[in-house]
Amino acid sequence: MSLAGLALVLALGLAGPLLATAKRAGIPVAVGEIAAGVAAGRTGLRWIDPGEPVLSFLASAGFGLIMLVAGSHVPLRDPALRLALRRGALLALFTGALAVAAGYGVAALFGTGHALLYAVLFASSSAALIMPVIDEAQLDAPPVLATIVHVAIADTACIVLLPLAEQPERAGRAALGVLAVLGAGAVLLLVTRAVGRRGLLTRMRKLSRRMHFGLELRVQLITVFALAGLAQRLGVSVMLAGFAAGLALAAQGAPHRLARQLFAVTDGFLGPVFFVWLGASLDLRALAAHPRMIALAGVLAMASVAAHAAAVLLRQPLALAVLAAAQLGVPVAAVTIGSTAGLLRPAEGGAILAAALITVATTGWAGARARHEPDLSLSGNRDQVATGQ
Repeated sequence: MSLAGLALVLALGLAGPLLATAKRAGIPVAVGEIAAGVAAGRTGLRWIDPGEPVLSFLASAGFGLIMLVAGSHVPLRDPALRLALRRGALLALFTGALAVAAGYGVAALFGTGHALLYAVLFASSSAALIMPVIDEAQLDAPPVLATIVHVAIADTACIVLLPLAEQPERAGRAALGVLAVLGAGAVLLLVTRAVGRRGLLTRMRKLSRRMHFGLELRVQLITVFALAGLAQRLGVSVMLAGFAAGLALAAQGAPHRLARQLFAVTDGFLGPVFFVWLGASLDLRALAAHPRMIALAGVLAMASVAAHAAAVLLRQPLALAVLAAAQLGVPVAAVTIGSTAGLLRPAEGGAILAAALITVATTGWAGARARHEPDLSLSGNRDQVATGQ
C-alpha cells in the first residue's frame, strides 16, 4: 500500500464527520466512514483493496484502539455506576435470554445451523459506538448508567462466548485463549496500581509533560498492542484485548492529557482507517446473488433490535433500549473467524455485516431521541437509585 493510498483512505473517512455535522439526522461518525468504504470498496468502485496486507494491519490496530477507547469510557470509578450494576445486569440477562430463543428460531427458519452464533450476535452490543453517542448527547441519568453497564456486560460476555459458539469443537482452546488475555489484562492492572502507589506514574507524567516525550501514550500503545499480539497468537479477537486494556485504564483513571492523545490517534487516524476498511470489505454484490441471504440480513437486524427493544418491558426508555442494539465488533469478529475457518455459507458473512450496519444506523435515531428526553440529560437526578424510573 502506498502513502497515496493511505491518503485516499483517510480522505474517504472525512465522510463520517461531514455527515455527522447534521445534528438533526444524528448520524454517528462511524456510519459515514463505513458508507464511504462501501462506495470505494468491493461493493462499489473498488478503489480500495481490503485484502492489502498493510491496510489490513492498520485496520486491525485501529480496531484494537477503538475498543481501548470504548473500554476506557466505562465509568468504573463512578459511585453511581455501582447503583446501576444490578439494573444493568438484569437488562443483559433479559436480552440474552431473548437472544437465545431468537437465535434458534432464525437458524431453523433459514436452515443454517448457526443458532448459537446468531444468539451471540443478537445479545451483543458495541461500546465503541454507544459510548461516543452517550458522551456527545451528554446523557447522564440512572437509566443511562444502567445502559452503560448492560453494554459493558454484553460486550465482554459476547466477546468471550463468540469463539465458543462459532466453533464448539474448539471451545476448550478458545476458552483458554480468552482466559489468557483476560488474565494478562488483570496482571496489567495490578502492576499499574503497584507502580502508581510508588509514585512512579506521577513522576513519569511530570517528566513527559515537561520534556514533551509523550511517555504515557507510548506506554499505553505498547500495552494494548502487546495484549492484541497475545490475542492474535492465541486465536482470539483483538477486540477482547483492546476492551480489556480499556477497562484496566478506566479502573485506574485515564489522565486528561492521555485521553486527548488517545482520541487524536484513534479518531484522527487509525479509527477512520478501520471503519473505511470495514466498509470496503463488504461485498454487497455477493448478497445480490443470494436473495435468501438478503432476507437473512433483514431478519438478523430486526431480531437484534427487537431483543434489545424488549427492555421497555423492564421500564427501560425505548431510545436507550434501541441504542444498546448497535453492533460492530462482535459481527466483524464472527465473520473473520467464520470466513477463515470456512464455517459460513456463501454470502452469509455479508448478511451478518449488513445486519450489523442496519443496527448501527439505528443509533442515529436512538441518540437523537434520547438527546431530547430531559429525564436522560445531565440535568437528571443522578443520586436516584438506578431503578430505571
